[in-house]
Amino acid sequence: MATHLRITQTRSLIGRPADQRATVASLGLKRIRHTVVQPDRPEIRGMLRKVPHLVTFEEVDSDSTEEVPS
Repeated sequence: MATHLRITQTRSLIGRPADQRATVASLGLKRIRHTVVQPDRPEIRGMLRKVPHLVTFEEVDSDSTEEVPS
């Protein structure tokens, strides 16, 4: 069972360096309180280590990341 990371942007990108803005965009985040689910991979962990002051994250099981059809 693969794990995923639930990542939420918690702080603004205003006044941040271009590389931090690009990292947050590469994670798929667009605005404050926006949440995405990404696979738990070394590349994603590296991005999170670059911007820990702008995001929060937690591990979730892949079962809880599947969407329920309506």
